[in-house]
Amino acid sequence: MKKTILIAMLMVVSLTYAQDKLAQSTIQAVLTGNQSQVIQLAEAFSEEQYDWRPSEGVNSVGDALLHVAGGNYFLASKLGFPPPADVDMMSLGKITGKENIIAALKKSNAFVLEAILMVSNEELNEEVDFGFAKMNKLGGLLAIMEHNGEHKGQLIAYARSNDVVPPWSK
Repeated sequence: MKKTILIAMLMVVSLTYAQDKLAQSTIQAVLTGNQSQVIQLAEAFSEEQYDWRPSEGVNSVGDALLHVAGGNYFLASKLGFPPPADVDMMSLGKITGKENIIAALKKSNAFVLEAILMVSNEELNEEVDFGFAKMNKLGGLLAIMEHNGEHKGQLIAYARSNDVVPPWSK
């Protein structure tokens, strides 16, 4: 009987914890999928294709990837999570080379995934000024997810224009 009660209590605690950050963990899960596909695309482009852009004045492949990395840090900073001390936001866009760009993107991805779960349920409705809009923290978390998804779509179009097949669709 004691074992049954202990198991029941553990299940209640587990379910309570799982529900505690339902929005955050759901956003984190969707974002993880988007980030994985963006990394797969980044790895599928050749080094030379990182300089390709659809037209003058539009972000290149490398620029788009660094923009995603910068967006992760920027949006997280507005939620109260400053970039790591070794990340210089002013020089992030100056990173060159496929390997360096992918490393910077992976680092920003890991950072923002961790930050998402640090937002408590009680904070979700707190208003934040992102500069481009005022919204609550839940909206900010959704903006992080949407921003990554938006640029995944951009990079899919770039890939198709360069005869690069998104790896997950082979």
